[in-house]
Amino acid sequence: MGRAFLAGVAILLSSNAASAQSGEPKAWDETLAAARKEGKVVVVGPPDTQVRQELPAAFEKRYGIKLEYISGRGSDSASKLRNERNAGIYSADAMLAGSQTMFTVVHREKMLAPLKSELILSEATDGKYWKRGSLWFMDPEQQYVLRLFNTVREGFTINTDVVKPGELRKFSDLLDPKWKGKMAFLDPARSGTASNQAAMLYKQFGEDFIKKLLIDQKPMFTRERRQLTDWVIRGNYPITFGAEDGEIDRLRDEKMPVMTVYGLEDLPGSVSGGNMLGLMDKAPHPNAARVFVNWMASKEGSEIYGRALNMVPARTDVDVSDFPPETIPKPGASYFDMYDYNFTVTEKEQYRLRIKEMLGR
Repeated sequence: MGRAFLAGVAILLSSNAASAQSGEPKAWDETLAAARKEGKVVVVGPPDTQVRQELPAAFEKRYGIKLEYISGRGSDSASKLRNERNAGIYSADAMLAGSQTMFTVVHREKMLAPLKSELILSEATDGKYWKRGSLWFMDPEQQYVLRLFNTVREGFTINTDVVKPGELRKFSDLLDPKWKGKMAFLDPARSGTASNQAAMLYKQFGEDFIKKLLIDQKPMFTRERRQLTDWVIRGNYPITFGAEDGEIDRLRDEKMPVMTVYGLEDLPGSVSGGNMLGLMDKAPHPNAARVFVNWMASKEGSEIYGRALNMVPARTDVDVSDFPPETIPKPGASYFDMYDYNFTVTEKEQYRLRIKEMLGR
């Protein structure tokens, strides 16, 4: 998607978005003028190369305001922010992070300022631009954590020389004795992607299913996604949960015998909100921060970010025809939402600890 991403950015930056904003309220013009005097905005986000390079360039070109991008893993960034704030230092204006970081650290520890009241561009706030008909706030107060994306996640990967497409129709088919010793998982006892998926399966199918899948079927566990990718390619473990999705896509394009399974009959799949948007309280550049969050909630910001990370924007005015069709939620399908607030802050950790106990870790 690299060339499509760059072409999309070029088109976006040559559009007349700025002129469209000329009809916005006087508050926007005043905010923009004050933001330019502040000179920059500091944004904490993931370490992905395209985002780190393209987001600041696009924002600076649009508004003439420097975007200082502080990249890092969500948990590491949250720890850094906590330590700074304990020392009375407030360095960040806004944050983009996943549900675990946003809900269990940043929101829980009251690092966020209300975001909803700071969105003043009609392009950001008008319900006609959002697939759900309104802004999609995920926190209980409906004002702090804004969801910008909704993407169908990969379920698992198969080696098609061993597992024929369509051979697995339901998740219960994974319990067939023929697959005993033929599956591999990213370690579900550790916090992260693997434990999230295991928790989802626990919630959907119960403890007995998890016991049969993770114990009786004698799968292999690893903490290295690269190892899973190698195993599935070689056919050592033709069913893997947690292989590198980008690498699997590349190998599939090279006609290697691999395929990503997104869902089965008894669970059409799960959706992810990717990186959500939050406005830090006591922002050092409050006006530039307001400009940034409005831009991210608008078509240009969310589209540039979404294309960089293959996250499907939750807006109606973004053309997603060049996204992988499997990643676009189908109308009427019942997906498990991995970014549900209650699942993230309570159930997920309970399931992880129970699975860890079952595995004797």
